[in-house]
Amino acid sequence: MAIEKYINDLLYRYDCVIVPNFGGFITNKIGAKINPFSHTFHPPTKQIAFNAHLKQNDGLMVNYIASVENISFEKALAKINTSVASWNESLKNDALVFENIGELAFNDKKQLIFEPQKEHNFLTNSFGLSAVTSAAIKHTAPSAANKSVIPLFAKYAATAVVLLSLGFIAYNGYQVRTQEKIYASQKEAIDKKIQAATFVISNPLPTISLPITKESPKSFHVVAGAFQFPENAERKLKQLKKEGYNASILGLNKWGLTQVAFDSFYSREDALATLTTIKKGVSKDAWILAKKF
Repeated sequence: MAIEKYINDLLYRYDCVIVPNFGGFITNKIGAKINPFSHTFHPPTKQIAFNAHLKQNDGLMVNYIASVENISFEKALAKINTSVASWNESLKNDALVFENIGELAFNDKKQLIFEPQKEHNFLTNSFGLSAVTSAAIKHTAPSAANKSVIPLFAKYAATAVVLLSLGFIAYNGYQVRTQEKIYASQKEAIDKKIQAATFVISNPLPTISLPITKESPKSFHVVAGAFQFPENAERKLKQLKKEGYNASILGLNKWGLTQVAFDSFYSREDALATLTTIKKGVSKDAWILAKKF
């Protein structure tokens, strides 16, 4: 299956889909709107943008391909890298079109420009809704007979509204003054009770000082991967512990992926030393996450 199809699948579920070493597709929700010139009503949708600076592998796309095709993380990443190399080669000569997503191309200033495809809607809440065009509503002018009746009716209606408003204001003012008198008398009685009260503690309890020690958490983690399915994260955790690592599950990141760490440390220096060793002989995709609990 082409990589573009996987991007389509993930854009329905997530607000940011990063293609490692290429860029990220970002969605932004837009409410329903109307075109006053064409009288067209458009349902809520997701507007898609592209950021060429979002190239770091967050594990979302790689793990999704690995789970769908039932292949390893490394093979899924290799498949993405092959597609990215092909895309970069195509961009040198022509525009790159992603079905249902949009088009990428370099302009005259060698800047990468993204033009989104606006007909496709990735917002699942708007599934089945399409743009609707309605004819403009024409308002008819009142007849001569109605014109003479309306001002007279409006005159009497306005007079009635003014009289009712004056009556309500007068009644409301009376209610407010009555409540203020009741509150003032109650407050005076409470103040007298407070002034007359005395608070005496004849035999106070002794003060006890208890030392409190707070262990600082391990804030620097060498991440082994991020997984869409919790069972894959548990499988990775068991594998790392079997290999001798002090592995742990760090919880969910902002994209809803479960992160698993080789080990966690109090200082960045210790984490960097372990990361260097892991990158040389275990996994080049490992990275450091600074996370305080």
